[in-house]
Amino acid sequence: MNQRLKLLYLADIRFPLERANGIQTMEACHAAASFGHDVTLLVRADTRRPSRDPFDFYDLSPIETLHVCQVQVWGTHQMRRVGYLLHVIFRVIACEDYDAILTRDLGVASILLRLPGSKIPPVIYESHNFDPLVAESLSSVVSGGRAASEAKRRRLLAREERVWCQADGYISTTQGLYTELIKRFGHRQRAVVIPNGVRIPAERAFVSPKESSDPLLVYAGHLYPWKGVDVIVHSLQFLSKVRLVIVGGVPSEDDLGRLQELARALGVQKRITFTGLVPRKRVPSLLADGDVLVLPTLAVGSLGNYTSPLKLFEYMASGKPIVASNIPAIREVLTDEHNAVLVEPGDGEALGRGIKRVISDHGFAGRIARRAFDEATNYSWTQRAGRVMDLLTAVVQDRHRQN
Repeated sequence: MNQRLKLLYLADIRFPLERANGIQTMEACHAAASFGHDVTLLVRADTRRPSRDPFDFYDLSPIETLHVCQVQVWGTHQMRRVGYLLHVIFRVIACEDYDAILTRDLGVASILLRLPGSKIPPVIYESHNFDPLVAESLSSVVSGGRAASEAKRRRLLAREERVWCQADGYISTTQGLYTELIKRFGHRQRAVVIPNGVRIPAERAFVSPKESSDPLLVYAGHLYPWKGVDVIVHSLQFLSKVRLVIVGGVPSEDDLGRLQELARALGVQKRITFTGLVPRKRVPSLLADGDVLVLPTLAVGSLGNYTSPLKLFEYMASGKPIVASNIPAIREVLTDEHNAVLVEPGDGEALGRGIKRVISDHGFAGRIARRAFDEATNYSWTQRAGRVMDLLTAVVQDRHRQN
């Protein structure tokens, strides 16, 4: 890892972006740049006016080796996509000499791998899901989503196979996804499993959970149906004197209104606070206010094998007890009654029992919270970047040997 690399990170997203995709992208690039590597993050320009500074938006200090290049594109979604891709191709072929390209965009990776091999640097793809299954489950994943056509799913499957077989390096964020890829397409070299991460302060101290007569539950993240926030609202029927803070939600989408209506229908609306979107820097303090942090992700099709949610690691780092869905991807990180309480996904009564288990046993709550707090250091963005850079260095050395 002594070799300094010049990296191009490609993300066809409006930037800065409020969603986890944007957070993960910026944190990953910032951590890599912190090792001394020269990182260019190529994104689409912010559509807000005045445009927002990405470092300030994500509460990160500017760093000389991280360059955020925002491309101006216009028109329909397809036109913006084509505009971004043309800029990528020009930059890769005619503009600058990079040691490696990293992207979590399947379409971008697939197009780059169609270009003449001698014209492009090594391509490393970072997979956060299996796109054909996500497309098939879209109606259950997001409000208003529609399952993709069979033709589109076939195209996505062909892209997945091409990228798995041809990318110079491959990162999967969960073991479940990695196993799925091997089952479908066979084994390959230079493929690793690296979960998502969390920002760990230089100085941190565990604070034992306090007893409370009116415990506070906290959920932080987006409100899509598959995130399972509805289940937390249902669980309040089985929990007296328990309050809930829901952090997140985009006003222009239907999910916030759906949950507010559900709370009214169940008669628990007075015990729920909806914060809406909050600045990134406020999230740790909101988590610290909670007595129990809840991660109720649903097992939608096979997606429970693939998700590596940022909130999982943020919850662990907070030092608060966690109650989470018992799904395969979460079990890769959390163990029932060791560093969390795991419950049947989609079952409000089961979630309520899990929460009662924590709030009724103060000693137990402290033990699982402390273990999660300690283990969170294994998932820091710095630790993660070190593993990513080990892979990139090996891939670059492979290319040099070939040449």
